[in-house]
Amino acid sequence: MKKIVLSLLVVGAILTSCSSDDDNGTTEPQVEAPATYQFERNGITTVNYGGQTTRIEMGEELVSALSDASKSEAELDGMFTNTGDYFSTSELNTSGKDIRSKTAASTDYFSANTTDATAIKAQFDAWIASQVSEVFPNWNTDAVAGTAGKIQEAGGGSTRYVSAKGVEFNQAITKGLIGGLMADQILNNYLSTAVLDAGNNVEDNDNDVLDGTNNYTTMEHKWDEAFGYLYGVDDALAPQLNVDSFLNKYLSRVEGDDDFAGIAQDIYDAFKLGRAAIVAKNYEVRDEQAAIIREKISIVIGVRAVYYLQAGKAGLGSDYASVFHDLSEGLGFVYSLQFTRQPGTDVPYLSKTEVDAFMSELLEGNGFWDVTTETLDSISEDIADRFSFTVTEAAS
Repeated sequence: MKKIVLSLLVVGAILTSCSSDDDNGTTEPQVEAPATYQFERNGITTVNYGGQTTRIEMGEELVSALSDASKSEAELDGMFTNTGDYFSTSELNTSGKDIRSKTAASTDYFSANTTDATAIKAQFDAWIASQVSEVFPNWNTDAVAGTAGKIQEAGGGSTRYVSAKGVEFNQAITKGLIGGLMADQILNNYLSTAVLDAGNNVEDNDNDVLDGTNNYTTMEHKWDEAFGYLYGVDDALAPQLNVDSFLNKYLSRVEGDDDFAGIAQDIYDAFKLGRAAIVAKNYEVRDEQAAIIREKISIVIGVRAVYYLQAGKAGLGSDYASVFHDLSEGLGFVYSLQFTRQPGTDVPYLSKTEVDAFMSELLEGNGFWDVTTETLDSISEDIADRFSFTVTEAAS
């Protein structure tokens, strides 16, 4: 009996220590995720995502500047492209990093699609230009349908500064960058097999060949750069969330919805396990975690798009300032849908063509002044149908 038990234990140990590859009979090493996103080599950290932190910080300053009517288009463009020393610190101005070149710039979606990449960058340029040419000159004008200006929320609330169609361009830009910069770079670039396995990356990672004088392999670094676009100004070892104006903030918002509670931990756990899999040279587990991250981050964008469209619907016909604020955020999230990624595919949950059609519907005529509950519900339902949630769940 002891021999039988021992044999069973040995078999069990074999089954839990390796996984077979049906194609060639090789085994993949088991992967155990660390408690936190902490990885070291010879007692020194191997984690580095400084470039992502820099771009998030640049984005924060650009967001703030978009609400300063004294700014010129040259200054705002200079912050978008990092030309002209318009940031508050020399570290940002001399970093060699910028926002615009990394917007709609992923390997999987745009390396062979420069037409769409150019059009998307031009859309952000146009929003910046319109903020200066349309909204800033009317800063003290009362907004009405067809005229840009200011409009105050009911009960003495916040004053919103909107275009002739009721759009807060600063909100559209901020939420659009969540998809066009953060999500696109995470889901379609740094977690892409084409990027992770480019050149000699697999061979170098297998043999612990480091990236120049750095203490990480190139593959390790690419994964960390994806991590950085979400946690770049957060605590990597104990994420607090809601610490920037971009994806980190809205992951917090979705996590706070009971219908989606746990999504933040799912994403963090997948980042940890995927990075540990790279260290263990287990690329099957790595890719499984990338798929989880793609799905969950895409859900965040989908949920918030529906949330803001439904929030805007609630005030139609009464508190236009609140409506315009919600719908402007919704507009940016709708624009971000084209950068999402369906797991196991190389396509977004909604295409650029579909997103452009939604944008046209929302901005038809006098835009938000004229938009109907039917239009907002129709778009919300179309979005929710592509994801694993309902309009009711996302709107709560």
